[in-house]
Amino acid sequence: MTPAPAPEVLQAPLVVEFPFTRSLGPVQSAFLTGLRERTVLGVRTSDGRVLVPPVEYDPVTAGELRDLVQVAPTGTVTTWAWNPAPRRGQPLTTPFAWALVRLDGADTALLHALDAPGPEAVHTGMRVRVRWAGEREGAITDIACFEPYADADADADADDAADADADDAAHLPEPAPHDGRFDAPVTGIVAPARLDYTYAPGRAQSRYLAALAGRKTLAERCPSCRKVYVPPRGACPTCGVATDEQVEVGPGGTVTTFCIVNIKARNLDIEVPYVYAHIALDGADLALHGRIGGIPYDQVRMGLRVTPVWAEGGRYPDHYRPTGEPDADYDTYKELL
Repeated sequence: MTPAPAPEVLQAPLVVEFPFTRSLGPVQSAFLTGLRERTVLGVRTSDGRVLVPPVEYDPVTAGELRDLVQVAPTGTVTTWAWNPAPRRGQPLTTPFAWALVRLDGADTALLHALDAPGPEAVHTGMRVRVRWAGEREGAITDIACFEPYADADADADADDAADADADDAAHLPEPAPHDGRFDAPVTGIVAPARLDYTYAPGRAQSRYLAALAGRKTLAERCPSCRKVYVPPRGACPTCGVATDEQVEVGPGGTVTTFCIVNIKARNLDIEVPYVYAHIALDGADLALHGRIGGIPYDQVRMGLRVTPVWAEGGRYPDHYRPTGEPDADYDTYKELL
């Protein structure tokens, strides 16, 4: 086929979001519950160092750690970077510094936001203290941020600020033992993970998406190994050469493998359980992803012949349904698993 002229390269804002739910062991539970009570806990290692945030296993010996200690809400900046344009979900909405703060009594530094009027007001060795959130729930955000703190001690020397012996030089108090017990301890958290970005598919996938709008599936063939890739990548991942020959594939295809989804996704109006499959379109050497519909989930199988179903006004297939043809022989798709 004669290469088609490249359409205008597309762009679209995309969001990847996944709220991660995790349970907490005794050390992390005590640490986060302590923050709710305006108490900062660390853990002492076998060699006597105090780690903040605490960990459950010694990074040197891999032994279990349970010796909790309370450290001060004041500390020293060991290093920092200015953030002139805060993003959605960051601790402060105005420009601030990301800082590593070694709290008094700790031997490691905690990463958090430092509220300062400008980068000229921040320096390594400066003294800071915790600014607690007004409403606390047992999360790292219970520390709203750090703020400059002028106490009786002078700023630590820049070299000392990065050295565990700075505590001795500044005559800081020893961390106090703590049993880690609190009323209504926090036993689990939901950590939101979100990525906002602009996706530019490039010329090859722009052609592919434009063809989908016309209910055609456009692949590209490698001029060297002759494999046909869909969606096209612009280059052959095997040979490393450009793929500029367009080939129409499908519309029918074969289910090569699949999974049954039993967890309902947020903002996705599909009842569970449903099936998501790898589908090798006729003429393609690479399987693409697609949802299988029009058949009970427990009747989906490898080798099932399917065809795309387009949503009304849709620019891409909504799902794939069985064609009624006999199942494909395993040997015809085993290389595409």
